[in-house]
Amino acid sequence: MPEPGPQTEAERVYRHFREIFGGDGRAPSRRRRERRTPEAELPFAPGRDPRALGDALDALTTQLGWTAPLARHELLASWPEVAGAEIAKHSEPVGIEGGMMTVRCESTAWATQLRLMRTELVSRVVDRFPDSGVESMRFQGPDAPSWKRGPRSVPGRGPRDTYG
Repeated sequence: MPEPGPQTEAERVYRHFREIFGGDGRAPSRRRRERRTPEAELPFAPGRDPRALGDALDALTTQLGWTAPLARHELLASWPEVAGAEIAKHSEPVGIEGGMMTVRCESTAWATQLRLMRTELVSRVVDRFPDSGVESMRFQGPDAPSWKRGPRSVPGRGPRDTYG
């Protein structure tokens, strides 16, 4: 059956969830109720214990494949605890892409110092957030001024063309 014309966001999300969790778009059929044995009706029978909410959420995030993205976001949010308060005052994580965590520092001196501490910081991250997938870190200094734009820019090599 061809898809009807333009869909709303709600329809797209509904169809996406139907693909993930099953179903062919028809109304659910009535299911036969399973007959329970007398042992299953007992209050302390095996399998009758309630599950903890944290365990249920862990199972759901694993099933949906959200473990790595959640670990990455938790790492970015808890940077002061991972790196330490003094380092966190002078640096901020920008993002994680392809196993590389990028950290922007407020000065080139801080970027150099953190490059020297790279192995220690990476080991802390791997110990606390193994699901984040961080394998290495890149430290950036502050952005340098650009000679390409602005009211006094000129075409060509510009201020570097001094001898000739």
